Amino acid sequence: MRYHVLHKTQYDYERTATLSQQLLHMTPRDFQYQNCHFHQLTVNPLANELDRTFDYFGNIIHHLSVFTPHKTLIVESESNIELLPRPVLPDLQHSSPWDIVKHRLNQQGANFADAAAYLYDSPNVSCNSKLAAYALPSFNAGRPLLDAAYDLTQRIYKEFEFDPEATDVATPLTEVLEGKRGVCQDFAHLMIGCLRSMGLSCRYVSGYILTTPPAGRERLIGADASHAWVSVYCPTYGWVDFDPTNNCLVNNEHITVAWGRDFSDVSPMRGVVLGGGKQSLDVSVTVTPVFDQLKLTGLVA
Repeated sequence: MRYHVLHKTQYDYERTATLSQQLLHMTPRDFQYQNCHFHQLTVNPLANELDRTFDYFGNIIHHLSVFTPHKTLIVESESNIELLPRPVLPDLQHSSPWDIVKHRLNQQGANFADAAAYLYDSPNVSCNSKLAAYALPSFNAGRPLLDAAYDLTQRIYKEFEFDPEATDVATPLTEVLEGKRGVCQDFAHLMIGCLRSMGLSCRYVSGYILTTPPAGRERLIGADASHAWVSVYCPTYGWVDFDPTNNCLVNNEHITVAWGRDFSDVSPMRGVVLGGGKQSLDVSVTVTPVFDQLKLTGLVA
């Protein structure tokens, strides 16, 4: 599968801002299931500095500085992505028992260096007994890890309601757990908190997901959204991705931008602004299958 992604972020300021310095996670990663064939950042006003490097987790980041006085800042990220087939997992019950994996991770952490960074608390995810208690019905003694993780995925999907008005980035997990409402970021953090509270390693993945328009309707420009899901470490199969918002294993409609311990490691755009006063934010994402894009240009019938 090949996709074209356009991610537009626009800040409008009440008064003139004289300086903006931002850290961007907007460039999709290359890894075994994904190739980013093209990526371009466009900034208005023109960036005075735009430096590309990598963070601790291997994500591509850009340091952006705008010194020109401005009342509007627009950052557009455009990408062409190829998704490669993920291996078809055998029956999830063939994975190692979760409690054996927990023991190996905690007793032999040095042998699982890639997973060790994702075992512990992080700024937006604090392990606690309430999260462990919520996870426990999925984690009977000896249950295969991936089977248990998928059961937890299904429970979050069934028991929590998607509600963009219920939470914000600062809402604690205990409040999400009690209210049983939130958005993809909350559900990913919740699942991560549950798994880590059980002694397992998992990471937060940010990216995009292709949405399906209603029958008979065309795909709308800007109707897609940034998305978040969870990647669970299984010694047998490596990292396996689950999407509790959509009740599925990740396959060919999830585009990965970055991964880290939680949202704070991979926020698409964060920084400081000098001046500006009150601000408003507008974000739009358009994910287009390349075949659809070729049809629009008349290159294919």
